[in-house]
Amino acid sequence: MKLYPFILIAAFSVNLLSGCKEKKQEPKSAEVEPTTTASKTGTYAELSIKEGGAWEGREHKGGTFKNVAEVTLPEQHTDHSDYIRYEGPGWENARIGYRLYLDWRNAIDIFGKKTDTMVLHEVGKAGLPSYHDPAPWGQDILKAGKSLGLGGFGRFINDSVAHFRTVEKTHATVSNGEDVSLVEIEYTGWKTGTETIDLRASLSIYSQDRFTEVTLDPSDPIEGLATGMVKFEDMELLQKKSENSQWGYIATYGTQTLVNDQDKLGMAIFYKTGEVAGIVEGPHDHLILFKKTDGQVDYYFLAAWEQEPNGITTKESFIADLDSKLNTLQQRGSLD
Repeated sequence: MKLYPFILIAAFSVNLLSGCKEKKQEPKSAEVEPTTTASKTGTYAELSIKEGGAWEGREHKGGTFKNVAEVTLPEQHTDHSDYIRYEGPGWENARIGYRLYLDWRNAIDIFGKKTDTMVLHEVGKAGLPSYHDPAPWGQDILKAGKSLGLGGFGRFINDSVAHFRTVEKTHATVSNGEDVSLVEIEYTGWKTGTETIDLRASLSIYSQDRFTEVTLDPSDPIEGLATGMVKFEDMELLQKKSENSQWGYIATYGTQTLVNDQDKLGMAIFYKTGEVAGIVEGPHDHLILFKKTDGQVDYYFLAAWEQEPNGITTKESFIADLDSKLNTLQQRGSLD
């Protein structure tokens, strides 16, 4: 699988984590330039934080949102602090949008899109309708609750998922290229149980299809590193492996959105079987547990909303799409 390098942006002095290992993989071929405005290309990632105003306890009052290429989270920041527009970085292409809660929850949410244009630069701004409500562009469609959402990551320990409640420093960057946009997050001093590590995460969205590619790189081997998707009552978990058994997926399809009781959504995560210790059920998630390793792990996740223009509208079509991608992974080793 190709891996894009972390971009060194001199103007913003992005420092890589000192505890992370030297990569064994060849770097990805495309250069991605930083930008903080929506482009006319097929992908877009952004990060928007408050400028002006002041902190009052754990909430940021006043100020206006401004797009930035990077941010180190203030110590006061937590969920619903109103410091980051729509609570974290967002990324999209013509078919789908996603956002990551850049706080202790570290879940990934879905922006369902009814248009093929870039919309995130207008989402969550003051004076506009809530992104939880239906709009011409679409809306927030996933109820993540206490889960990892779709493709979020944490550590499965003591039969539950440890999110990111104890972290010394969290630093995030976004960047955009012609055919790919990146969200990169460095977690320094992430403590779970009795262990503390650094973790580097890279999330890439491409101009084609609906998927996001994720690379997780822990500074030290750790058991229980996991990704997963929120589980809903009476929703069947679909599972399949490629013919060569080197790739697999877990998926769900059905009425599992915030829109209404008839609205349908498909969600899936593709994984390398050689990197995975098992598929387990957590309290709130279907989980993929990664093996304890001294290297990085990679996976893809995707969402297919039935209201997407020319989208997937049946379970049969969704499974056919997943099986096609599984075959591509078997043949090429990547989707991008």
